Amino acid sequence: MSQDLMTDPFGGYGRLREQAPVVHGRYLDGTPAWFVTRYDDVRALLHDRRLVNTPASVPGTTGEDPRLKMMDMLAIPEELRPYLLGSMLDTDPPEHTRLRRRVLREFTARRVLNLRPQIEHITKRLLDGLPEHAVDGVTDLLTHYAYPLSIQVICDLVGVPEPERDRWQQWGDDLITMRPERLATSFPAMIEHTHELIRKRRADLGDDLLSGLIRGQDETDGSISDMEIVTFVVTLVLAGHETTAHLISNGTAALLSHPDELDYLRSHPEAVPGAVHELMRWCGPVHTSRLRYAAEDLEVAGTRIPRGDAVLLVFVSANYDPRRYTDPERLHLRRHPSGQAENHLGFGHGIHYCLGASLARQEAEVAFAALFERYPDIRLARDPEELERRERLKLPGHWRLARLPVIV
Repeated sequence: MSQDLMTDPFGGYGRLREQAPVVHGRYLDGTPAWFVTRYDDVRALLHDRRLVNTPASVPGTTGEDPRLKMMDMLAIPEELRPYLLGSMLDTDPPEHTRLRRRVLREFTARRVLNLRPQIEHITKRLLDGLPEHAVDGVTDLLTHYAYPLSIQVICDLVGVPEPERDRWQQWGDDLITMRPERLATSFPAMIEHTHELIRKRRADLGDDLLSGLIRGQDETDGSISDMEIVTFVVTLVLAGHETTAHLISNGTAALLSHPDELDYLRSHPEAVPGAVHELMRWCGPVHTSRLRYAAEDLEVAGTRIPRGDAVLLVFVSANYDPRRYTDPERLHLRRHPSGQAENHLGFGHGIHYCLGASLARQEAEVAFAALFERYPDIRLARDPEELERRERLKLPGHWRLARLPVIV
């Protein structure tokens, strides 16, 4: 919760990284944790099965689950906590393997690719309507472009009816900005709504992701329960639209602040996929992992981490590690040539690699290309250092704008 880390995570975590590869601190709920700061160590631990996501996976664990502190902070009703604590983000093999395998049968590369024409259609419609939202010539690109694009795409994928999508965006805002006064009512409403969505879809199956998961319930191999479907849908819709919206807004702000790089992108449209990777490295919205736990005594870069201790993997310092990248503080769109494997940690790595990474990349590719083609003279309405990050949104581990004012 240090102000130094929340206002300048790039510099703050960078100083920690150069101080030591592993430092001891506290998570936002007060849990003591080991912060791992350097690229090679973070990447290795993302693949290390001795680091688990669920405290119960630590042999000999006794006492209260430390994650319950966060549930208390968020005012999540006790009977609904399994919908957050039981997601794929918070499970370990073999349960994680079963859930991920089942979901991946429906969340295929083909399904994501087939969404591209719809993404392009939504993008065009939103861009055409931007001038209508201008006040004194200034339009908030986060509110009127990045957010509606990401929520509509993820809801199209899942099968959430269009009239209900604004509610999902509000629910997501309540959760991601940690508003306990609203979550006490909005989270139960979201869970009940998703159960009702399953009941309706079961009676009228379509070709969306939710219908595919429901069909899979009849399979003897890898079946999935209604509760698990609800948990997955809630995780996918909320995490998927929120992070993608801020990848687009952070990336747009970065490009508008670096005219030479933007000129390069405009003259080399084939470089857009690599540019998305660089923007994810340079200004991605997620700066740390969730807390993980040592299932046995570990040694990381010469530091002993006792069994049961919490570990926080710091993506932002790893992605700026000069041991891995030349001139890491520079935004350099040619850093990730086409055809090379992804080398940043913005989407994680290992068995918990972001399930929606391919969809997020595709949305960002379309969003950036279409925006700068449709509005070649777009510019920021204020200096980059004056862009507002509301206090509510200054959450440890996240990098999100409050708004993105532009003149188109």
